[in-house]
Amino acid sequence: MKRILGIALVPALLLAACATAPYTQRSQLMLISPGEENQLGAQAFQQVLSKEKVLHDPVLQAVVDRIGWRIANAANRPDFQWQFVVIDNPKMANAFALPGGKVAVYTGMFPVARTEGGLAAVMAHEVAHVLARHGGERLSQGLLAQMGAVAVQVGMAGRDPGVVQGVMVAYGLGANVGVLLPYGRLQESEADRIGLILMAQAGYDPREAVQLWQRMAQQDRQAPPEFLSTHPSAGTRIQDLQRLMPNALTYYRPAPDQVAESTRLLPGVSVR
Repeated sequence: MKRILGIALVPALLLAACATAPYTQRSQLMLISPGEENQLGAQAFQQVLSKEKVLHDPVLQAVVDRIGWRIANAANRPDFQWQFVVIDNPKMANAFALPGGKVAVYTGMFPVARTEGGLAAVMAHEVAHVLARHGGERLSQGLLAQMGAVAVQVGMAGRDPGVVQGVMVAYGLGANVGVLLPYGRLQESEADRIGLILMAQAGYDPREAVQLWQRMAQQDRQAPPEFLSTHPSAGTRIQDLQRLMPNALTYYRPAPDQVAESTRLLPGVSVR
């Protein structure tokens, strides 16, 4: 009876949880509301800031704020509580954005980003994750995977415990490699696509994103095989960005005083 009820509830849940990603119009599974997602994002952001060293460098902060607010304006989400911080960790070449408009850039990202356009590509990509509600989507996928695991257990009730354990291990691996990781790569590619548009709308040359990922490829020589990663390989990413570039350039209309900003070196980054 429980098995029948569970199977009957899944289609109803999926039907009620349909959403559409902006820009790409991709159908999404969403079992969490935007309000809940933003609340979780704000809580997670405070947890990160309580553990990391926030850098109060007025020069770096001014650059991050300027780029961040231009991207935020392009995103057109005045309902978000936008916040941009710099985290002092020179070994971490990374950045992230959380639901509700919380964005952080690690100092290790600056030498790799190199230019203001490169940093705009990084920040626009992270903001694209938020606009497309990728956090809520991943959480929803995890919840659905848990429901599937419960259904497998119910269906194998009374079987040998060793067999059940083996099936559950296989199910977990299959769900991760076969579903969750590919969805992660899909989301990364989608964020690249949306990010190109956002940075172009913000007045930054989207072609800087290709050069950024060429530099990232040099930093990422020990990456795992693409099918075991949540991210596309750097080579795949560069090819996709080049394919998407003609469309992104149609959004690129910088003000006259913005043209040189895309290639302007970030503070502390020297010419090599």
